[in-house]
Amino acid sequence: MRIAVTGSIATDHLMVFPGRFADQLIPDQLAHVSLSFLVDALEVRRGGVAANVAFGLGSLGLTPLLVGAVGGDFAEYEVWLKEHGVDTGPVLVSTEHQTARFMCITDQDANQIASFYAGAMQEARDIDLWHLTTGSAARPDLVLVCPNDPAAMLRHTGECRELGLPFAADPSQQLARLEGSEVRDLVDGARWLFTNEYEAALLLERTGWEQADVLAKVGAWITTLGGAGVRIDRAGHEALTVPAVPDAPAVDPTGVGDAFRAGFLAAVARGLDLTCAARLGCVVAAQALGAVGSQSYRTDPQQLLAAAERAYGPAAVDRLAPGLGERP
Repeated sequence: MRIAVTGSIATDHLMVFPGRFADQLIPDQLAHVSLSFLVDALEVRRGGVAANVAFGLGSLGLTPLLVGAVGGDFAEYEVWLKEHGVDTGPVLVSTEHQTARFMCITDQDANQIASFYAGAMQEARDIDLWHLTTGSAARPDLVLVCPNDPAAMLRHTGECRELGLPFAADPSQQLARLEGSEVRDLVDGARWLFTNEYEAALLLERTGWEQADVLAKVGAWITTLGGAGVRIDRAGHEALTVPAVPDAPAVDPTGVGDAFRAGFLAAVARGLDLTCAARLGCVVAAQALGAVGSQSYRTDPQQLLAAAERAYGPAAVDRLAPGLGERP
């Protein structure tokens, strides 16, 4: 399966606060918050949702297409992605803006406060997907629409429908900014819909839909549940819940959801069933959780299979091996 990943490409500035955000908040003063956190560490890492997912897919042996907008400062980052199996040919390089920046503080309970500078990402609305279906390039079998410039997300979703390209919807961080009609447009017809638990509730609030309404619009709704794993809902089927990898070291939660998507889609691309896909997603997510930065984890097949065996038992290894390009 050839997967095109559209969305943000960014540089992450990750900081660690040794206390708890909750301890700094005064309940009757929340309308007048003015806080500055003295942090103990700063890591500058490669990030952006689309780039993170593409990195994961490439590291797992696929050759994803990355579709997004960057600045002239992208050269070194591009080399890194290419070295990890990502096709950056469709990336638009801006002549006016720098690559987007993600700035995030994580407290000792793994809560996060973040801001995002769009930069060149604003120009992603000028990218069309038509060229992905012409010329000598293989037509993608799936387009993942990740958080991006909102106009770009809507454009890419519309083009998928026009071109008959199956697509997956991952609106996540942009749900807070999108109008209900826009969320409905992004979701309707998606083969896969990805959210976390909070985003799932926000999606229902934004759209005015009930869960059954969403399931009537999508092939499957994949909701990550943090330490509780993942739930997959489909119309006419009982919910499928797969537990997370137990006792996974929690070093940095940034990009863990993106790693899950990469593992899940790599398994789907290689023909594995939903249980296997969710398990591989959880195993890759656990690797990401144990590394600082969203593209610092390793995807050695034997290490991943060993983690899967500890989490899901020996029988899971034979079923998961094809998802890693390994013989069972």
